[in-house]
Amino acid sequence: MIRVNVAEAKAHLSRYLESVEQGETVVLCRRNVPIAEIRALPKPTREPRPVGIDRGMTISTAFFEPLPDDLLAAFEGGSDSS
Repeated sequence: MIRVNVAEAKAHLSRYLESVEQGETVVLCRRNVPIAEIRALPKPTREPRPVGIDRGMTISTAFFEPLPDDLLAAFEGGSDSS
């Protein structure tokens, strides 16, 4: 972990970003008091995520049945007063 004051980070930002790309964490300080952290983002996946449900997963037929009136009313922000 690299600790650096803000003025130093501003003056040499590209150097610190190179360190971050190599896996380092840079802690930004104001008057030697830590205030923020710069870390690398996770690398994007190389393969797209498959679309659809998991193999072997089953969905109950009850999933497709209509919702009860009181639950539907709750989604609509009211109460079932019919």
